[in-house]
Amino acid sequence: MYEWNREDELNIQKILSVADDSTTEWIQKKTKELMTLMVYYKCAMMEIETKFNVLNEEFSLEYDRNPISSIKTRLKTPQSIRDKMQRKGIPATPDSIEETLNDIAGVRVICSFPEDVYMLAEALLRQDDIILIQKKDYIANPKPNGYRSLHIIVAIPIFLAHEKHLIKVEIQLRTIAMDFWASLEHQIRYKKDVDFTEKMAKELSECAQTSAALDNRMDNLRKSIAESEPKKYQPKEN
Repeated sequence: MYEWNREDELNIQKILSVADDSTTEWIQKKTKELMTLMVYYKCAMMEIETKFNVLNEEFSLEYDRNPISSIKTRLKTPQSIRDKMQRKGIPATPDSIEETLNDIAGVRVICSFPEDVYMLAEALLRQDDIILIQKKDYIANPKPNGYRSLHIIVAIPIFLAHEKHLIKVEIQLRTIAMDFWASLEHQIRYKKDVDFTEKMAKELSECAQTSAALDNRMDNLRKSIAESEPKKYQPKEN
C-alpha cells in the first residue's frame, strides 16, 4: 500500500529550490491535490477490502469454510502514475488521472476454488453502492500466455466529512493455483539479463494448463466431500 514517503518529499524540494515564486505556488498546489487524490484511492481500497472481509465471514458461516485465502492491496506510486500518463500523452492533472486511469487502486482476492471467485464477484456486484465499469474473465478465456484471473473494475463511493466521492478500483480475483502461476511467471519472464525464449514461453503455458487441471481436480474433491456429508435436518413446513 502506497504512502507518501521521504523520497517523494525530497524530489519536490529539489524542484522547489530552483523554481520561481509562481511555479513554486503551482507545484505546492498540485502536490496537495495529488496527495488528496491518493488518500481517496486508499479509502476506496479500504472500503472494497472490508466488503470482501464481510462476505468471507458470511460465507464461512453458510458453507463452513472460508472462500478467501488472502487479500492484497496496492496503490500506484506517483512516479508510476506520471509515467503511465506520459505514455498515453495526457497531462498528469488530478482530474485527468481520475478520468483516464482505472488501476491506481488495486485489490487482489485469492480464493480457494474457482467457484469461490465467481461467487464472491457476484455477491460484491449485487451490492447497491457498487457500480460495474468493466469485467474481463480470463478464467473462461485465458490469455495466450496461460494467465487466468477474473478482472473487474468498479466505482465505489467514499464518504468524507463534507462530500461524497466516487472512486474506481481494479479488482482481481483468482485461485491460489492461479496466483502461484502468475507470480512465478512474472519473475521468470522478466528476469534481468536473461533472453526469454519461445521454449520457455511454451513451458510456462504448459504449467498454466497444469495449474488449471489442479484447480479442477481440487474442486471436484471439494464437491465429492460436500455431497458425502450428512444433510442438515430441515424441519417440514406445515
